[in-house]
Amino acid sequence: MTKLPVARSLRHQGDWDGAYDLVVLEYDDRLLRKKRLETVHEESFVVDLPEIEAVGAGDAFLLDDGRLIEVIAAEEDVLVLTGDLPLLTWHLGRRQAAVQIEADRLLVQADKVPEALMRDLGAQVTAAREPFTPDVHPSTAAAEHGRSHPRVHHHGAHIHPEDDDIEPAAD
Repeated sequence: MTKLPVARSLRHQGDWDGAYDLVVLEYDDRLLRKKRLETVHEESFVVDLPEIEAVGAGDAFLLDDGRLIEVIAAEEDVLVLTGDLPLLTWHLGRRQAAVQIEADRLLVQADKVPEALMRDLGAQVTAAREPFTPDVHPSTAAAEHGRSHPRVHHHGAHIHPEDDDIEPAAD
């Protein structure tokens, strides 16, 4: 059985320095509580947080041995929305969609349902591939109970079957 380092806490952007390594994650993978992850240098570790967290780009996982693993937002498929931004934001918020709000555009995860709705509301919609760091995201409490936006993927309190041979390092 392989013993892996464990991250039981998170340091938010600006509250830490000196990363040992990096982990690159898409938005859906940054909503987590317990999961095995791999750094860019192919070192595995286990995240075991007390509750589901929406981990932000620039945050860092604090491993039991004191090392920090910085979280980088991966490029992913998004929709870039322009038009009547307050109206578009309101409709996306009603649907509990994760939204990255910028001065002249909105970004949402690529999905045909919001794309059709946004076009119906007069938005200009462009597909792109870039890091997605939403300012507004569905409640982590709702995600924990399965009532979140259907595109939100969370792992709850389990480790994947392929991780069955993992035993976290002793405290």
